[in-house]
Amino acid sequence: MTDKTAGGDVRLAGISKHYGTFTAVHPLDLTIPQGSFFALLGASGCGKTTTLRMIAGLEEPSTGTVHLGDRAVTHLPPYKRPVNTVFQSYALFPHLNIFENIAFGLRRRGIKSVKKQVDDMLELVQLGEQAGKKPHQLSGGQQQRVAVARALINHPQVLLLDEPLGALDLKLRRQMQLELKRIQTEVGITFVHVTHDQEEAMTMADTVAVMNGGRVEQLGAPAELYENPGTTFVANFLGTSNLIEASVESAGTEVVVSASSSTLHLPAARCSTTPRAGGKLLVGVRPEKISLVHADEEHTIAAGRNKIPGRIADSSFIGVSTQYVIDSPVCPELEVYAQNIERDARLVPGAEVFLHWNPEHTFGLDAAQSMLAGTMGDAGVETAGESA
Repeated sequence: MTDKTAGGDVRLAGISKHYGTFTAVHPLDLTIPQGSFFALLGASGCGKTTTLRMIAGLEEPSTGTVHLGDRAVTHLPPYKRPVNTVFQSYALFPHLNIFENIAFGLRRRGIKSVKKQVDDMLELVQLGEQAGKKPHQLSGGQQQRVAVARALINHPQVLLLDEPLGALDLKLRRQMQLELKRIQTEVGITFVHVTHDQEEAMTMADTVAVMNGGRVEQLGAPAELYENPGTTFVANFLGTSNLIEASVESAGTEVVVSASSSTLHLPAARCSTTPRAGGKLLVGVRPEKISLVHADEEHTIAAGRNKIPGRIADSSFIGVSTQYVIDSPVCPELEVYAQNIERDARLVPGAEVFLHWNPEHTFGLDAAQSMLAGTMGDAGVETAGESA
């Protein structure tokens, strides 16, 4: 298939998009490495689809330039760009069988001998036995793979995917996440994937750009964004974060803070802002990093752990884990995800408990931000759909 070293990267320099007085995308600089699986992640209206459409040539940037490798394509029409796009709707031709759907781009370019290329693509997407069927005879996931094969057969430098899995049910969507990652790894070309689904982006992408309000809020590998969010928006939008407002007692390589009557520690290296003694800091910890013990078992907590008291307000059995909501003096409605290995029957609503975790798993954020940014309590966040 395509050589990973061929072509180049996608480079956006100062691109923006205005519709009258509304700014859909603020000036944006972005470099997408050749051969990577890159995700633009964000809620409805954040600018991710508009950014994708400017790469595709379907939208003209208000400012800035688009380069594909060393080639400036800012003002080229879509058909002159070495890109193909797969949309959520798939847009397969209902009257053509799967073989001819995939062959369509080659035939339109006047290529007569298409069988080997189409067969190779059918093998890549594991649909060799379906070649003679019509699209309506295939499942949604199979139709999705046909759409990808039809786009890839033209050997684009970049494949753009606009919410490609949005129409699939949850189980099929998870299967297709793995399929798309396998296909991308096998063909080795650059995939740029737009999604509002955090799990989808983190499952497939090498690099994720989290967008918010027409800007890239944070860019990095999925694990880096999850473990070291730079803003409350990223902390909340990528999974669940417990955020505790605290006062900074001392700040060196280790930061010591107080919240209510509890003292907590965290590494200065995990603070996205510079903590100062006497100032405020939002201290964050993910629910699965926290351990929970009944108040009678406080003595079992190892020294050096961050520890806070609380009372179980609610619990939900989710199979692999039990999810607890804890009311604590340091913060109402703390969330804890405990694996169902050896469940303590005393951990029920109303029970007095202690929460404890490794200080290394704690991160610090600027306290001037909204603690609700990126949550369903934030008016700007939706969980589905996309208008910009």
